[in-house]
Amino acid sequence: MDPHQWLEDVAGDDALDWVRERNALTVVEYGSSDDFVSLRDDLLAIYDADDRIPVVRARGERLYNFWRDGEHPRGLWRRTTLDEYRKSSPLWETVLDLDALCEAEGENWVWHGADVLRPDHRRALISLSRGGADADVTREFDLETLSFVDDGFFRPESKGGLSWIDDDTVFLVAADGPEAVNLAGYGRRVRQWRRGTPIESAEVVFEGPADNNGYGIYPGRDHAEGFERDLLVHYLDSRDTALYVRAIGELGFTKVEAPDSASKDVHGQWLTIELREPWTVGAVTYPAGALLVARFDEWLSGDRRTLEMVFEPTETTSLVGVTYTRSHLVLNVLDDVKNALVVLTHGGGGWSRRPLEGVPEFGTIAVSAVDGDESDGLWLSVNDYLTPPSLLLGSADAVAPAPEVLKSQPAMFDASRHVAEQHFVVSLDGTRVPYFLVRPKDAPFDGSTPTLLYGYGGFEIPLLPGYSGGIGKGWLEKGGAYVVANIRGGSEYGPRWHQAALRQNRHRAYEDFAAVARDLVTSGLTSPAHLGMMGGSNGGLLAGNMLTQYPEMFGAIVIRVPLLDMQRYHTLLAGASWMAEYGDPDDPADWEFIQGFSPYHLFDAGREYPPTLIMTSTRDDRVHPGHARKFMAKMLEAGKDVRYYENIEGGHGGAADNSQAARMDALYLTFLWRHLAG
Repeated sequence: MDPHQWLEDVAGDDALDWVRERNALTVVEYGSSDDFVSLRDDLLAIYDADDRIPVVRARGERLYNFWRDGEHPRGLWRRTTLDEYRKSSPLWETVLDLDALCEAEGENWVWHGADVLRPDHRRALISLSRGGADADVTREFDLETLSFVDDGFFRPESKGGLSWIDDDTVFLVAADGPEAVNLAGYGRRVRQWRRGTPIESAEVVFEGPADNNGYGIYPGRDHAEGFERDLLVHYLDSRDTALYVRAIGELGFTKVEAPDSASKDVHGQWLTIELREPWTVGAVTYPAGALLVARFDEWLSGDRRTLEMVFEPTETTSLVGVTYTRSHLVLNVLDDVKNALVVLTHGGGGWSRRPLEGVPEFGTIAVSAVDGDESDGLWLSVNDYLTPPSLLLGSADAVAPAPEVLKSQPAMFDASRHVAEQHFVVSLDGTRVPYFLVRPKDAPFDGSTPTLLYGYGGFEIPLLPGYSGGIGKGWLEKGGAYVVANIRGGSEYGPRWHQAALRQNRHRAYEDFAAVARDLVTSGLTSPAHLGMMGGSNGGLLAGNMLTQYPEMFGAIVIRVPLLDMQRYHTLLAGASWMAEYGDPDDPADWEFIQGFSPYHLFDAGREYPPTLIMTSTRDDRVHPGHARKFMAKMLEAGKDVRYYENIEGGHGGAADNSQAARMDALYLTFLWRHLAG
């Protein structure tokens, strides 16, 4: 029996007393000094700065934005017009003041987003979470009167959602009882709910199996003119999905025939299929990582003749994003973890391609459609480690002018003394692994530079260069170096990069990370005493494995919202949905390899470990805070050099507002700097 299992009682009095005691000790040691207070205040000023670029979404004639600052810590949902948005100081109309709502209702609401009714944009379904948990409520809001609708649609708190079908009908997914959830705690039924009827009477139109362990079910109406229909995505685990469709007015859904492992999407007349595994159709085998396009109606009828491969990966290229506009597909391609945008257009001779002109050559480029199927407009966001973000408004149309720079964010830290570089290292099995290094230009290469190494390595998530005011102010500006490792488990080189570190091959991600750490020392930039690392969530599992398997390589380690007990992870909150990634601990064959990367079981009380800070959130209902608590208890029991901090709010992101984020970030940066900079 695990003696620390009592700490899995998330809100239990004894467990929370233990948490508060640990928190208090950490605050006394690191969270009350002048250097901490100064950094916390600097970070909060950055996170609350008025000159940040407001991210917008077009809904009809208006652009909507959710905004937090010092006066509105919980945030404002607001809107403006494109003409106003072009101005340096746009005039915003407040739609919902979340701070005022929290005060009026005595709640600690955290914004989770809004689904705006199409095509007239008169109503919205707003999702709000208590304290930042994944579980939330949904309430109907009138965008003309700017008030919640009396007796409108309301979904009680659970993991699920509401989405519009039409003015008087919604799709309802709710994890509202034992019989309504899958193994991972997500709703497994889709119900169609008519306005004015009891929620209990909503008719079930789709039901997934009770033993499914996926991320849930996501239905919605496709409003593309001339192609209106209902679509539904059913997650089978953390990766695989099934896509379903039904015509307007029908009750049941029909599965779209395509591999479950593929990512599938529909836009207008087109079906796209992004392969994670090779797939043979007729006499042709398409490779993993390829993007296929077919005419959707013909595909549903069984006609495969329109299927065409519009992207084929190479050893260095992968597809990181596909954006639909009214008339084009825009592909975001990585080549050795560097972006390029390609526009695809269908004509009489099939699909043609051309680069998107006028896009900056530097940095990471993120692209999204301005308004989906209503125009060819594109939002383009460009930044890198040392260059603040710029927002451009462009078009996928070939005759459109060059993208227009709408917003440029001022610098949040002094980057003049640093340089950003890309390097490659060979991992234990001979694989070439890239990493990005941001270092002082005058780094002495005598092993003395305080260096923070970050990684993730899971769930097909790529780590691309990005500007961080927090890292810049709290680490780089002090003279530190910052490193991001593109280890296997992500998708920097497509599906193969992810699959190379799945299940019994998880160790490869850790070997890659260790290879990067060694290279930083071998180069002379830093040394183990000055090298620290941090990871969160799956990256917290990475950090736990660096601590337990490679402790001699680091001078300090930060473990955030982590998975650590891999014997019980699948029984805690959403853990069952990750078994495709890690394996099933209840299967003896799987447990044989899982225990090899379970930090809770790899911990050796007789071994020396570097100073460690473990951080989590009480309200994290995705990765259970019990992982962090139990590991802390085990390290503390063995007398190790370890600290702990658990934010009582925050969800999986760790913080519910900017002030909490500033406090958490200042805490770990202060901890690292003291131990690594001497």
